[in-house]
Amino acid sequence: MPSPNRSPSTMLVDAVWRVTLRVGFRLARVWWRLRRPNHEGALVAIYVGRALLLLKSSYRDEWGLPGGSINPGETPEQAAQREMREEIGMQPYPLTPKGTVCGIWDGRRDRVHFFELHLDSLPELRLDYREIVAARLTSPEELPAIAVTPAVTAYFAEQGVGPH
Repeated sequence: MPSPNRSPSTMLVDAVWRVTLRVGFRLARVWWRLRRPNHEGALVAIYVGRALLLLKSSYRDEWGLPGGSINPGETPEQAAQREMREEIGMQPYPLTPKGTVCGIWDGRRDRVHFFELHLDSLPELRLDYREIVAARLTSPEELPAIAVTPAVTAYFAEQGVGPH
């Protein structure tokens, strides 16, 4: 998974980050199940033709979409743009709002805003190999065989696409 031009010391630091994120996420999920906090996030479904870009984080078993938490003072679209830049190095693109879904995921009461981006080709992605460790374009035919996060499943159901 790591890029061939990464030094051994960088790869070691990346590995420590991945372990820290995985342990931290597991502890956070226990806390969230006890406290049931409210959370608001934004996710972006990036399509290249019919293929959907999925990301693999270091702390989840399932694949997901670019996105994350909305910071105080941010709009959902600003959060989506920031997360695309942070997670995969993408510069801002015009996003199309595709609705909001609420649910209890990972022990939190979640409200997730969805956006779509349709591209003719995928720009070069820059993964950090700490939080995001892999990216793949997935055809509609491949989607049913791939484990995705509950929020992505909710997006599929809301939009009437993919497996649900």
